[in-house]
Amino acid sequence: MGEVQVILKKEDIRPDFLKGKIVVVFDVLFATSTMTAAIADGASSVIPVFSPDQAKKEAEKLNDSFILAGEDKGQRIEGFHPPLRTNLKEIIKNKHLILSTTNGTIALHKSRNASFLYASSLLNNPAMAEYLAEQHREENIVLVCSGSSGRYTMEDFYGAGSLIYFMQKFREWKLSDASVTALHFYSGSGEAKSLLNNCRIGRYLVKEGLNPEEIDFVAQEGLFDSILMYDHKSGQIKGG
Repeated sequence: MGEVQVILKKEDIRPDFLKGKIVVVFDVLFATSTMTAAIADGASSVIPVFSPDQAKKEAEKLNDSFILAGEDKGQRIEGFHPPLRTNLKEIIKNKHLILSTTNGTIALHKSRNASFLYASSLLNNPAMAEYLAEQHREENIVLVCSGSSGRYTMEDFYGAGSLIYFMQKFREWKLSDASVTALHFYSGSGEAKSLLNNCRIGRYLVKEGLNPEEIDFVAQEGLFDSILMYDHKSGQIKGG
């Protein structure tokens, strides 16, 4: 029986520990949610990078078939599109989304030692849960919450709990203490929309001018069936 473990923030990632593991990364507000929507909207791939400079280097390889999007500490990077579904939906089809964010893309970069690396969100957690049960039923799964600048974030922990909830519907998994806690937190927290709007990051982003409808969108569980898998050779995340 495979075990499910939870890492609370990207600063707790130990790359050697992830060797041989199946890893799923969460950044609900907003990196992995934006990735999920982009793939569903027809993006060729998502290329997660750890800095704006790396984003520009990746862009040099792709001619005109890319979109640059990103934020730094919640503020749009100059010359980049805002990394939100509303801003990308109409322009992303058949393009590579090169994405640089404060937390989520860095968490993915730090998790590359995993045997299989995925990105998930509330938008695709039910499909992700079914896929894990089918493809990795006897393997150990590590859910990585990106957190924010060294701090735990409630929305990522909720996202991890959501995935565990749906995973348990398909088969029984052994759960670590942190996984059990995430599951109980998810089950007892009420609707996602309220939690995401009232968590620390949600309140901060709205105060900085974010339209609350962006949060309401990513709070929709199971809107998409996309499975986002990282390709170690290309550095791209593609949908399945």
